[in-house]
Amino acid sequence: MWTSLRKGIHVFWRPMRLKYQQKSHLSMSDFVPECPPANPYHVEQLQEFVSQFHRLFVITGAGISTESGIPDYRSEGVGLYSRTERRPIQHAEFVKSEAARRRYWARNFVGWPQFSSHEPNAAHIALCKWERSGRLQWLVTQNVDALHTKAGQCRLSELHGCTHRVICLGCQKVIKRSHLQERFLSLNPMWNEQAHGIAPDGDVFLTDEQVANFQVPVCEKCGGILKPHVTFFGDTVNQAFVISLYEHLNQADAMLIVGSSMQVYSGYRFALKAKEKHLPIAILNIGPTRADHLASVKVHARCGDILPHILLLDQFSAIESQVKK
Repeated sequence: MWTSLRKGIHVFWRPMRLKYQQKSHLSMSDFVPECPPANPYHVEQLQEFVSQFHRLFVITGAGISTESGIPDYRSEGVGLYSRTERRPIQHAEFVKSEAARRRYWARNFVGWPQFSSHEPNAAHIALCKWERSGRLQWLVTQNVDALHTKAGQCRLSELHGCTHRVICLGCQKVIKRSHLQERFLSLNPMWNEQAHGIAPDGDVFLTDEQVANFQVPVCEKCGGILKPHVTFFGDTVNQAFVISLYEHLNQADAMLIVGSSMQVYSGYRFALKAKEKHLPIAILNIGPTRADHLASVKVHARCGDILPHILLLDQFSAIESQVKK
């Protein structure tokens, strides 16, 4: 946790001394990488960055959701790629193979109650407050967990879709994932398999024997294949959608990357576009990112330890008035 010390026009940061012993959500998560205390000078730089600009374009990644208990893929030591040989399903495999779809949906069915129950953390809430204060031009998330929506974010685009929605590949009808869960239960009343571990998209781990008899429903409207309304690995984000997000970036005066390594090009392209437009870039993330060389500010820290304590311009003005008094 951080607290600010104001001297003149500058804000200096130091670790906050808590009066009470309480277990934070960070200590309860197995998915947040080890991270030393943030450099106070770098946090001050981020504070000045956020205070200077008025129309922030924010892009978030898995690093903001790990603090809510949802694992990511790439974090050293705790990410899915570090802990297991399992890899997310590929788009082509899902579309072409009925067995692959059965395996995917069986595992997703088991993991859904836990995955859908995760709640936003302090970092999600902070960004929502930034929006309400009028300082956030737009937020693009690479996550599919709906945590920004749960936090109340409105100026939001889900770059890779959302697991809380399901789309028919035939007629394009979209339904709620919770509705599909009811259909799974109806088709598989005696199916009760146990799984271990959960993935960033809600997938869990089951054997082929466990999923052999699992029944998968089809679209109620046209009988087509049902798929999570997300961009699977090997698929591409709709180009028209990307162009619409560029329009939001055009209206921004700076870009902030939160909890993303920027390893996936679909997100990294926005950092490249921001640099092309000479927009200042700041990064808050544990560990290196693909966009580090593009940024003027980089804070190596947990999102929830920093974002809630960054003051916005109106808060700065209030402090300035108090100082003058």
